[in-house]
Amino acid sequence: MMLREEIKDHLQNVLIPFWKNMRDNENGGYYGLLDFDLKVDKKAVKGCILNSRILWFFSNAYLMLGEASLLLEADHAYEFLEQYCMDKTYGGVYWSLKYNGEVEDSMKHTYNQAFAIYALSSYYDASGKETALWQAAKLYDLIESICCDGKGYLEAFSEDFKLVGNEKLSENGVMAEKTMNTLLHVFEAYTEFYRVLLKEEKQQNQEGNRVLSSKQKEELKKSVGEKLRWILDLFIEKIYNPKKERQEVFFDCDWHSLIDLHSYGHDIETAWLIDRGCEILGDPIYTEKCSKMTTVLTKKIYERAYQNHSVLNECENGIDNKNRIWWIQAEAMVGFLNGYEKQPEKIEYYQAVEDIWNYIKEYLMDKRKGSEWFWEVDEKNIPFNKKPLVEPWKCPYHNGRMCFEMIRRLRNAS
Repeated sequence: MMLREEIKDHLQNVLIPFWKNMRDNENGGYYGLLDFDLKVDKKAVKGCILNSRILWFFSNAYLMLGEASLLLEADHAYEFLEQYCMDKTYGGVYWSLKYNGEVEDSMKHTYNQAFAIYALSSYYDASGKETALWQAAKLYDLIESICCDGKGYLEAFSEDFKLVGNEKLSENGVMAEKTMNTLLHVFEAYTEFYRVLLKEEKQQNQEGNRVLSSKQKEELKKSVGEKLRWILDLFIEKIYNPKKERQEVFFDCDWHSLIDLHSYGHDIETAWLIDRGCEILGDPIYTEKCSKMTTVLTKKIYERAYQNHSVLNECENGIDNKNRIWWIQAEAMVGFLNGYEKQPEKIEYYQAVEDIWNYIKEYLMDKRKGSEWFWEVDEKNIPFNKKPLVEPWKCPYHNGRMCFEMIRRLRNAS
């Protein structure tokens, strides 16, 4: 079976059935925890990021495959997002909910708002529901009016949007006021929002003031395009370290790096997401100057982190963490294929895609019935520390998106 067909089969017969089985028909949304022993905890916390990513996944699965059942799943995720995840008083999306939809953690994080925009934009494309686009626009206005300080994006806020500590997205012993990770996913969300705004207008539903007029869409399109350019400049000027040919990760409020950390997965993910954003933006000036950076990032990860058929986790203070993380392998496949598309002479990049896929099949895919991918394996390729198969961060976003990108990009090659 050719690579494209093999990955499409995996999407249709493993990932989609797995996530359909996580559906909570009693309390809405999707169950928040499936432990290592494949036991569902029906009363586990439901992360709002997890729900947004599931909404994004089923929306894009429907757009790619056209199966009605997939849109029904997206509808189910959307209803939970709209009814429970969104704060009707202060606006924005909560961090997490109890199993029954009650608020568990009322923090508002920029990262979380971005993923809701990402999901709502795709859902609008899949469903044609103007309310979803209107909600994405409201969250966009919220991020730009509250979360942006003119130099970048602040991260963590209380329920009523007072600045608080960023424990949620700080790691490795630092407390970051700004992060590369949040900036990347704001860019990703705005790229998808911009993409759907560019599309030919769909017939508007009769939903009163929850519909954007043609003029509002045009104004939004212009505004989002300007913000995409602004974020790209931040990556070039503040995030990317040309001397080390990598991105910095954690920063203070003025973009001073706080730690010597090379995040291999984020660098290869950034390389293709920025190229994708430039493709959607359609600005040749930004395409040219960003392509130089993303080409170097891809090359560096191939040379530095691609080892033993897979990509290492990260390097802190010169010491590699050699565990293999599920999402990093998925992003590496897309990143190396993207690099090969840009430089077809780099046949080694395409060979790396096939090599990593074989590694995933052998070691990261859980062969047990009713499962999907392990979170992490150690240097001996043993599943790590009994981590859950589903929890607030373990979702169908990375491996699902890898499938979508592979199917789309390999169409002409199959």
